[in-house]
Amino acid sequence: MGVTSYTHETTTPVAPTRLFKALVVDSDNLIPKLMPQVKNIEAEGDGSIKKMNFVEGSPIKYLKHKIHVVDDKNLVTKYSMIEGDVIGDKLESISYDLKFEAHGNGGCVCKSIIEYHTKGDYVLKDEEHNEGKEPGMELFKIVEAYLLANPSVYA
Repeated sequence: MGVTSYTHETTTPVAPTRLFKALVVDSDNLIPKLMPQVKNIEAEGDGSIKKMNFVEGSPIKYLKHKIHVVDDKNLVTKYSMIEGDVIGDKLESISYDLKFEAHGNGGCVCKSIIEYHTKGDYVLKDEEHNEGKEPGMELFKIVEAYLLANPSVYA
């Protein structure tokens, strides 16, 4: 198994605590409201497994994540995608390490480390990462726009 790692930083005028609450703490409720392709998000077992189900006809049926850390004091979350159509036959899992930090005039910088854990000697291509990054950035921008349009939500 190999590991390929990518680091990203994204800035936003939204405060870090609001963004963390929306994207992490209340994502089970908020994401299905804002993204019509997401049918629902279900917690399994003790809540550390989250299954995101997509509407019928979507190219992805579901994604399953294992939540490792949700630290609302330090605004950090760590989780892994462990199952679903995105994993395919070349990946074991994808790990995400996100930190939300204050930046600028009340805004935030979201720092992320994404690790692809591949099967065998498969080497992930940059194009595959970029293709996988697009839906995450789309979600980020949708939540950002919602929070900017609704300044009292998650305040």
